[in-house]
Amino acid sequence: MPWRLIGIIVVMVLLLGFIGMNLDNYCPLNLGFRTFYGVPVYVTVLASFVLGMFFSLPFFIFLILKKKRKYEEELQKSRQVNNIPEQNSSSSQTKEPYGTD
Repeated sequence: MPWRLIGIIVVMVLLLGFIGMNLDNYCPLNLGFRTFYGVPVYVTVLASFVLGMFFSLPFFIFLILKKKRKYEEELQKSRQVNNIPEQNSSSSQTKEPYGTD
């Protein structure tokens, strides 16, 4: 079952219900340098939600990059551990690779 699609449909129905119940509710929106009067409540709520997602995006990207960097460091360490050459004593070293002279 496509759970993601069902989730999106449920969220849209809830959103439309919220908008429908607040069509007649208005509030002033003060931005500090200008005040807008008669702004519907649902516009304020949706704008706040979108701005919150927008400002959290850099933190999400930073988290992904941090995890990627950590994964690459662990991969590099594992490659170094697997490529350690065997240490032979100086008396056992021979000219032939398999110890046959």
